[in-house]
Amino acid sequence: MYKVIATDLDGTLLNANHQVDPFTIATVRKLESDGLQFVIATGRHYCDVAGIRDVLGISPYLITSNGARIHAPDHTVIHADDLPPAIAQRLVLPEIVGTHGRVIVNLFEDQAWLIDRDAPELLKFHQDSGFTYAVTDLPAHSGANVAKVLYIGEPADLAQIAANLEREFGDALYVTYSLPDCLEVMTSTVSKGRALRVVLDLLGVDASQCVAFGDNMNDIDLLETAGHPFMMNNANPDLMTRLPNVPRIGNNFEAGVAHHLRKLFSLDDELTS
Repeated sequence: MYKVIATDLDGTLLNANHQVDPFTIATVRKLESDGLQFVIATGRHYCDVAGIRDVLGISPYLITSNGARIHAPDHTVIHADDLPPAIAQRLVLPEIVGTHGRVIVNLFEDQAWLIDRDAPELLKFHQDSGFTYAVTDLPAHSGANVAKVLYIGEPADLAQIAANLEREFGDALYVTYSLPDCLEVMTSTVSKGRALRVVLDLLGVDASQCVAFGDNMNDIDLLETAGHPFMMNNANPDLMTRLPNVPRIGNNFEAGVAHHLRKLFSLDDELTS
C-alpha cells in the first residue's frame, strides 16, 4: 500500500537536540532495506541535509529550502527555483528587515549559507552535519542563485517583516514559518508539496501510496499532498487548526515518527542493530 515516506526534519524526525537518534536510524534503514523510498522535505540547506542523510545511512530524495531544491539520491539536481535576484537583494535591506538590528538575516545559495553576523548559537542545530555559515555583507550581494532568505528573530519583529513582504511583494513570494522565530521566504512557485509531487511523478508513485510527517506551517501542503499525512503531537497549534483532520502521532523528542512507522509497517517496536 505504501511506497514512499516523506518527512520533515526539525520538530519531526529529529530529536530535541536536532539530531537523529539510534532508534530512528535503525527504523529507517530497515524500511529502506524492505523497499521503501524515503524523501526528506525540509527548510534546511542541501549541504546540511546531505550530512544528516549520511548519518541516517539511507538514500533518500532531498527536498530542501522548502522545495527550492530537489536532489536525487545520487546528488543530481532535479529541480532548482531561485528568488529573482532583484527581489533577493531587496529582502536584506532595512526597509524590509527593520533598522533595529534585532533580526538575523540569512541567504541560502547552492553551496553556501550566508549570514549577516556571527551567531554561534545557531550551530547547535547542525551538529550531525557540521554545516556552518559565512558572515557576509548581504546588502552587497548580487542576489543571484539565492534559494531562500531566512529571518531569525522575535515573533513580533518577524510579523512586521511578513507585513512588509506582503505589502511590497504580494503573491510574488512564498512566505512561511518553520519555527515561531524563523520566517522563511522563497519564490512563489516553491513549496514542499509541489516538490513532493515532482518526486512522486519521477518515481511513478501515486500520492495515495505516500506517507508524510510534519510539524509546522511550512509542512502544510506537504501534508495536503500525501495520501496519508500525519502530524506530530508537538506540532505548531496553528498547523493543528489549519489541518484538523490530519491524525496526530507521538512527539519528535520521543522518536514519534520511528514508532509510528513501526506500527504502520508491523515492525517490532524495539531497537534493532
